[in-house]
Amino acid sequence: MAPKKTTPATTNSTTAASSQPTSLLQVWPDAEKVWNGYWKITTHQTRLIDIFLAFLVLVGGLQMLYFLLGARNPYNAFLAGFIATVGQFVLTVALRVQTVEQNKTSFSKTTPERSFADFLFGSLILHFFCINYIN
Repeated sequence: MAPKKTTPATTNSTTAASSQPTSLLQVWPDAEKVWNGYWKITTHQTRLIDIFLAFLVLVGGLQMLYFLLGARNPYNAFLAGFIATVGQFVLTVALRVQTVEQNKTSFSKTTPERSFADFLFGSLILHFFCINYIN
């Protein structure tokens, strides 16, 4: 069998350097359209839920960073706090899905008040178990 001929791969460093994006609009050209559409379409209540979701992501990230940088001693306290943050995030996403206007056909039997009551009940149970896990 004859050996296969291989050609060396050529790399052009000038094209790789020039193709790097310098702004968000170059990465995602429709970012401004999506952002403006979000502010037009979403209600004030949904935006508050989204802000709370962003807060939970920030708190979970800070807890993980604090744990990784050296505060590893009370491991069960970290687990309880992190699980409470992740669980609250999941419950809040469920609330958001049930209360968004576009999903009314999927949740026709569920009222927003019932969704919020379920959210509160789930949050109480979640935090009860997390507090008990610490001790």
